[in-house]
Amino acid sequence: MKIRRPAPHLARDRAGVQWTERVSYIQTFQDKADIMHSSEAVLTQARAAIAHVPFHSHPIHPTIHLRLSDGALILEGEVPDIVDKSRVAASVRRVDGVSAVIDHLRVTDGGAAVGDGELRNAICVRLLQAIDFRNCRICAHAKGRIEPVREAVGESSGEIAIEVIDGVVTLRGHVISLSHMRLAGVLAWWSPGCRCVVNELVVAPAEADRDDEVTEALKLVLETDQFVDADRIRVQTKDRVVTLEGYATTEAAKRQAERDAWYVHGVEDVVNRIELSN
Repeated sequence: MKIRRPAPHLARDRAGVQWTERVSYIQTFQDKADIMHSSEAVLTQARAAIAHVPFHSHPIHPTIHLRLSDGALILEGEVPDIVDKSRVAASVRRVDGVSAVIDHLRVTDGGAAVGDGELRNAICVRLLQAIDFRNCRICAHAKGRIEPVREAVGESSGEIAIEVIDGVVTLRGHVISLSHMRLAGVLAWWSPGCRCVVNELVVAPAEADRDDEVTEALKLVLETDQFVDADRIRVQTKDRVVTLEGYATTEAAKRQAERDAWYVHGVEDVVNRIELSN
């Protein structure tokens, strides 16, 4: 029986294909190894950045879990309050290799436990009472269903749906400005029992987010806060750092104005220069 051998040029072609496939496999393996090494380097830098965060009145650093997903750094764990939450997110946002920060940190303010339904209702009430949302449709997302709480008064200027799971508030829908988006988030934070706010509200039409947008939003928040005299407080924002100046009648009012600033989405630091004066 005659054994057929492949023609020399076919043998060479097959060998070439096998060699190419081998090189491709080695290159893919090396690429994956480089990505893993790069990811670990990013996580190491992020952990180092968090280690330098001056946690607000808490000498012991909380345990924060980090993971990367397509360049986005995800933060998980618990921190004492909103100041720590904002500072941690700001510190890792400046790490090379981090394209975005997904902040899932929850605050543990030591307040009494509040059920999800009670918290959701409290946020709905705040939105209903806020004059800036009188033209918005307000809905509650509960048990997999969206139930309308109030239709828009007059010409509709947006819709906000509130969902609460284990103290984490998620806001969905659309509003007419970045200031409205940020105010809705602060109203959620003001509600007792809120541990985290995931603000997914879309601004339509879209607006460019700048420092002056943060300033305008905080002014709106201060005007809404009944415990603060907004007329006596000046607000400036530069590179996401808010500076508060002016006067407050009590130390509590001074602290509340600063806390309001920390609640505003996008704020990375707050300088409180408010003075006490009658």
